[in-house]
Amino acid sequence: MKRIKGQLDGIIGMYENEQACVDVVRQVIAARNSLGRVARDLLTGEASRCTKERNVEELEEVLKELFRY
Repeated sequence: MKRIKGQLDGIIGMYENEQACVDVVRQVIAARNSLGRVARDLLTGEASRCTKERNVEELEEVLKELFRY
């Protein structure tokens, strides 16, 4: 999360310094991908915790639904 915060701070600085749009967009994409990885990790952990005492098929169904988006 701190790395993502650093990416966002960098993007803000690039935008304020009027750097090339393509460079800013590349950094935005990198930050978005980082957030996606964090979200997947958190959601996977939460799905596992919530379905701990249930069967494997239900866990797989929950994970498939989460990763649909």
